[in-house]
Amino acid sequence: MSIITQTPRMIIREFQPDELDVYLNHFKDERVTLHIPKRTRDERTTIFNIARNQYNDTKTRGIWGMFDAGTGDFIGSCLLRPFNEKQDIMELGYSMEQRYWGQGFGTEMAVAIIERGFSDTKVSEIVAVTTFENHASQRVLAKAGLVRDGNLRRGDEDLAFFSLKR
Repeated sequence: MSIITQTPRMIIREFQPDELDVYLNHFKDERVTLHIPKRTRDERTTIFNIARNQYNDTKTRGIWGMFDAGTGDFIGSCLLRPFNEKQDIMELGYSMEQRYWGQGFGTEMAVAIIERGFSDTKVSEIVAVTTFENHASQRVLAKAGLVRDGNLRRGDEDLAFFSLKR
């Protein structure tokens, strides 16, 4: 198991093969999936397996699990991936179990992942998007240093766009 980064309360690390069900069960909660792209169980399984395969290639981009440092409980997942195929701009994304909402874990994760992203000297900017209604995530992004920079159209949806330049 490879730890990507750690905070006093959270470990962000690669998912283990036996954690597929933990990952999939996370997306059964409609409150968790309200503001993220809709995917089938099979699509999420494919995403998990691709992420696991990519662990051999990179430690600065991917999908990782967030776990409570004290209990080991699953908090959620986060990602850092190239934005619109641009290798110098990374997109931050995440989802969290509801019981961890409103406790600062989102901001803690975002700050740690941004730091991790900028550890790659080729990365010039980190961006994130949210639905307009997802005010909690917008506050998380702002507290982590990202600034609202207009809107972005992704597919058929308009999203709030945030960015942080190096």
